Amino acid sequence: AAGREEPPLGLEAVAEEAAAAAAASAGFRLTAVRREPAVRLQHGASGLEPLAWSEDHRVSVSTARSIAVLEQLSDVHSGGQDMVIHRTAVPAPGAACMLKVGPKKEVAECKEKFASSVDPTVSQTFMLDRVFNPEGKSLTPMRGFKYSSWSPLGCDANGRCLLAALTMDNRLTIHANLNRLQWVQLVDLTELYGERLFEASYKLCKADTPCGELGDFPEFQRRHSMQTPVRMEWSGICTTQQVKHNNECRDVGSVLLAVLFENGNIAVWQFQLPFLGKESITSCNTIESGISSPSVLSWWEYEHNNRKMSGLIVGSAYGPVKIIPVNLKAVKGYFTLRQPVVLWQEMDQLPVHSIKCIPLYHPYQKCSCSLVVAARGPYVFWCLLLISKAGLNVHNSHVTGLHSLPIVSMTADKQNGTVYTCSSDGKVRQLIPIFTDVALKFEHQLIKLSEVFGSVRTHGIAVSPCGAYLAVITTEGMANGLHPVNKNYQVQFVTLKTFEEAAAQLLESSVQNLFRQVDLTDLVRWKILKDKHIPQFLQEALDKKIESCGSTYFWRFKLFLLRILYQSMQKAPSEVTWRPSHEDAKILISDSPGMGSTEDDQEEGTSKQASKQSLGDTGKGVDIDDTGEDSLHQSSDTGGREPMVEKLLEIQAQIEAVEMHLTREHMKRVLGEVYLHTWITENTSIPTRGVCDFLMSDDGYDDRTARVLIGHILKKMNKQTFPEHCSLCKEILPFTDRKQAVCSNGHIWLRCFLTYQSCQSLVYRRCLLHDSIARHPTPEDPEWIKRLLQGPCTFCDSPVF
Repeated sequence: AAGREEPPLGLEAVAEEAAAAAAASAGFRLTAVRREPAVRLQHGASGLEPLAWSEDHRVSVSTARSIAVLEQLSDVHSGGQDMVIHRTAVPAPGAACMLKVGPKKEVAECKEKFASSVDPTVSQTFMLDRVFNPEGKSLTPMRGFKYSSWSPLGCDANGRCLLAALTMDNRLTIHANLNRLQWVQLVDLTELYGERLFEASYKLCKADTPCGELGDFPEFQRRHSMQTPVRMEWSGICTTQQVKHNNECRDVGSVLLAVLFENGNIAVWQFQLPFLGKESITSCNTIESGISSPSVLSWWEYEHNNRKMSGLIVGSAYGPVKIIPVNLKAVKGYFTLRQPVVLWQEMDQLPVHSIKCIPLYHPYQKCSCSLVVAARGPYVFWCLLLISKAGLNVHNSHVTGLHSLPIVSMTADKQNGTVYTCSSDGKVRQLIPIFTDVALKFEHQLIKLSEVFGSVRTHGIAVSPCGAYLAVITTEGMANGLHPVNKNYQVQFVTLKTFEEAAAQLLESSVQNLFRQVDLTDLVRWKILKDKHIPQFLQEALDKKIESCGSTYFWRFKLFLLRILYQSMQKAPSEVTWRPSHEDAKILISDSPGMGSTEDDQEEGTSKQASKQSLGDTGKGVDIDDTGEDSLHQSSDTGGREPMVEKLLEIQAQIEAVEMHLTREHMKRVLGEVYLHTWITENTSIPTRGVCDFLMSDDGYDDRTARVLIGHILKKMNKQTFPEHCSLCKEILPFTDRKQAVCSNGHIWLRCFLTYQSCQSLVYRRCLLHDSIARHPTPEDPEWIKRLLQGPCTFCDSPVF
């Protein structure tokens, strides 16, 4: 830790001993457990920091041919204990990226001139520079990705994260995953920035001296270096003010993308949200950092007395680290530094490989502070930034003796400030910041991945958003003193929290959104599926929360636990579920005895249809021969139900009760919006009368708030009903079911779970876990209905596609 005597560099035994002593003094011990499955990559990992984990639980892996994206799901409809991963990929562009440094004809002439130059310093520099020659020719072509970066949650059209990708040949693009199967390139920022520079004659401002001729080799190099990206990082979401035609101001969400170039310049792009493409770009400003050979970039965002400050932390390949002021025009509540702040100024030739900025709360100073952590060779440089009455206080030092090899990857859990570093020999260090009166110190301990995965080499690490998992890119290590013949790149997962820690964090969550805590819910899911019961302490704590707090979050958490418990008690199907049956005899579900109502046969992702060998009302698509002796109906027909069947029926009844409670709570919210935003005679496209009647139909449901609200709405509506009509036969669609609408002629339409309107179009949306469906907003919908339709699933908090 900082301030103690440093052990000599390279003495691994001393470093491990120090780590063991620090861990013992802190009284913590991390037990890393392997989590299946390991995902094999089709191509080798490429670039620096090849692994990144987004806020919406997607892991991007930069490889030599594509970016592999692994999306973690906490699937309530799967009984398997393995982690559920949905895999997609962002392919590398087919054509090489040629930076725009002038007119095409002139550039081709200059390249020919430099390649055939009699001066070897020009010809060899030109031929061997991959920025000038990305296609390779005599060299191997530049394929693959150098770096990827995830935006904050809420930036694309679905309210999820965008992916900024930088290829080896310096093409910077932004991608979105709008339909869950295919990634779409929204904009090519390298092309746009090149056009801007071309129009400005490659001058950053009008006061700049005129640039030289493209035929001069230094000018040719300058034009390339000023648009060769090194790294890019997203800021947090901020609010800008937009002036409308009637001079009214409205708040618009925006996000910034800072791009660091080879010559030290930083381009700050501002995008209006949701980001849809080129038309969403608000501005682009270029800042000169003054740092030579820049290597890494990170945002510094600090909040002090409700004033937000921002800047960009830039690291150099020679060692210095400093914060550059960023002047954010039209951004509400943001201020910036007056001048750059140098965090480390020594040109000690230790390249800055990775920088993380973590917002923390100082327990002694009783205020917020920023912890900047940078990987410099085998060391970790740290800097504590604190604003007091005296101004900006800067404390910095190095943590040494962590690794005997250079740090290849670093990641941080921003919730508690824990930092993880790894070297290529398969050793990961966990560094926990502990505040002191003056600054802070780090307690650290060693995680030997060889004890979890066997002998491996590591190429990158990333921690999940809530700190439950560590993702690691590994290849085979040495066996019997020999290196492996072939390298198989895998992404493997290690647990960093216990089930008890994950459950406690979910119960005390300030986010109160299950989707944003998928890594924690997955740990809980794994435990329940293994033990086949919900631990008593968790049940009791959750019941207390439900009694004391009116939040529906705890009801959704309870529904999640019940669904997982239901899955854990299901008997595995005796046959492979996807294999077609060759039996000729088929029986329609509607004609099959004891197969439940039509409502339960719908293809909705409730817990009822999660398993084929389930209770009777989950028999959709099941042949008579498939049920066999394991069918629960058989046991119920032959003299009394078995204890397991009784338990399943009890859990299913609890699931239906919780789902009904959540439905009623959302119905109250919808009716509240209807009451606030509609005139007496306006048809809102929401079946208001049907929802009111549905809420009042159950005599056992006695909610005074709902009754008062319904009374006001019915008084406002007078005798008007605005019934829904079937688009096929024009008959009235009664509201007798919260999930579907059935007209008198038997036509069935599923209901939108956000507005309860029947979805009578061929195209509709579905939530991530297939819990429910929602209709698309139409141009005629008022703003408040469009706002309702942007909401997540009322059962699982997941977004809707």
